[in-house]
Amino acid sequence: MFWPSRLFHICLYIFYDYRNLGDYAGVPSPVQNASRKAGVTSDYFNSDTWDDSWSIQDWSNRGKGVSLSGDATVLMINSPNNIYIEKNDDEDAASDTSLTMRTMRLLGFQSAAEFDSVSTYHYVSVRMLARVTGSAGACMAIFTYLGGEELADVQEADIEIMTRDPKNRVQYTNQPSFTEDGDDIPKATRNGTLPKGVEWDDWVVHRLDWTPKRSTWYANGQEVARIEYQTPKDPAQIILNAWSDSGSWSGNMSLNGAAYMQIQWIDMVYNVTKDNEEKRSFDGRGLEADPGQHGGLVQRDDSKGACKIVCSIDEADEAGETKILSKSTASHMLDMRYWTRKMVVFGIMLWVSI
Repeated sequence: MFWPSRLFHICLYIFYDYRNLGDYAGVPSPVQNASRKAGVTSDYFNSDTWDDSWSIQDWSNRGKGVSLSGDATVLMINSPNNIYIEKNDDEDAASDTSLTMRTMRLLGFQSAAEFDSVSTYHYVSVRMLARVTGSAGACMAIFTYLGGEELADVQEADIEIMTRDPKNRVQYTNQPSFTEDGDDIPKATRNGTLPKGVEWDDWVVHRLDWTPKRSTWYANGQEVARIEYQTPKDPAQIILNAWSDSGSWSGNMSLNGAAYMQIQWIDMVYNVTKDNEEKRSFDGRGLEADPGQHGGLVQRDDSKGACKIVCSIDEADEAGETKILSKSTASHMLDMRYWTRKMVVFGIMLWVSI
């Protein structure tokens, strides 16, 4: 089965590669003072490559006065100091570096990490090659997010790794998973099991396919959960975070404990929204496509030359590449860095198997 089947405009693809950034590698010392503002950890995070796609966060969970949000019992502060490029010291390492997100319990507060996409997306297949290590009491996540004034208005599809859980368990959710009264909504969430022999401190390809009717989750290509209940409907950001607030969800992290999410790459096939069209310009001249008045999937129009080339990222041998399936002189691999925009301009269809 392929997605989409009759609709055309899951048409953009981008690959964020953190495997060969040795010039920027270095592990910063934790910021010990809760009031100190930290800068980014290397020039990579000031580059257009980063800033065109992602925004590092520095907000805290401090509410009005001295109160904390939710049921948190510890002040949590997001810091750019906790997002850095790190040398991969694995034996027979498959990459030179990875992007690391750190959360650490310090005296009086929890230091955390978050970065958000600059743009919004209306349906997406997002994958990352990542692993989680370190102390119990942290939540490591990648998710789509659209906030709301009321809890019931939140739209969110989550992959969450809880470091206090068994290493083969991952939480998959179409939020909200509880009501304003604190009652659970079982239909909204699954406590999934990774494929046999796989644990989240291994390098795992975590994947979320957010489509109009459901959210479906995979680990190393194997489906591990699907939820149709309250599937998000509106354009949303992609967010990654590493955090703890010693509340009921994350659990408590011991003083000087730390947990890490290391990411080799992030891979996204996504639809175009008006926001994408305004914010993204892959070659400085903008996208030559009509994504529709409000974004969303656009009906395929073969009269305009759409789908002259059909490609797949699932049939490719290497991450960051695609394979031409039809309408080509030969079946071969393409490096996506050189043709992301052409996928729209020349009507290339990208298929994602589900």
